Amino acid sequence: MKFSKDIKRYTDYSGKSALVMLLTQQGLWALLQYRFFNWIYTSKLPKILKWPLLAIGVLKLKAIEILTGITIPYSATIGEGFYIGHHSGIVINANAVIGKNCNISQGVTIGISGRGDNRGVPVIGDRVYIGANATVVGKIKVGDKAVIGANSLVVKDVVAGTTVVGVPAIKVSDNDSADYIL
Repeated sequence: MKFSKDIKRYTDYSGKSALVMLLTQQGLWALLQYRFFNWIYTSKLPKILKWPLLAIGVLKLKAIEILTGITIPYSATIGEGFYIGHHSGIVINANAVIGKNCNISQGVTIGISGRGDNRGVPVIGDRVYIGANATVVGKIKVGDKAVIGANSLVVKDVVAGTTVVGVPAIKVSDNDSADYIL
């Protein structure tokens, strides 16, 4: 189950029990709701059951958004082992794709941008670290093990295993995410 991998990432970082993490980490609260309603969304349940449950999901996810400041629609695609370093101000587009074992910090936006054929949302690879208040938007790809520095605006593809920073973000090194992700 993906949520058990999410919890493991939290316990690995903190050294605390899963129960303590579940009681104290707003990111896990948001992930729990997301994982449950994403499971319903991607399931083969009959529509007569699926759509009423998803209507409840919209309300529950809105409550989590109000409580934690984390917006994760059930239709987003997020790999196992997702880690939200700090809560608040996090917005993930409903069509975003995020790989396995990624870390994001507070204030991160992963959203839609562009015009015409260039309009779309990011596809983020595995083991990507996204720093505080970074914005990643548009029909772009962020390669595996990339690092996006704090306060960066990413509107172009990011090569795997590199670090980008700035507005707009540019490559500043070949350092990958190994120092950021357990």
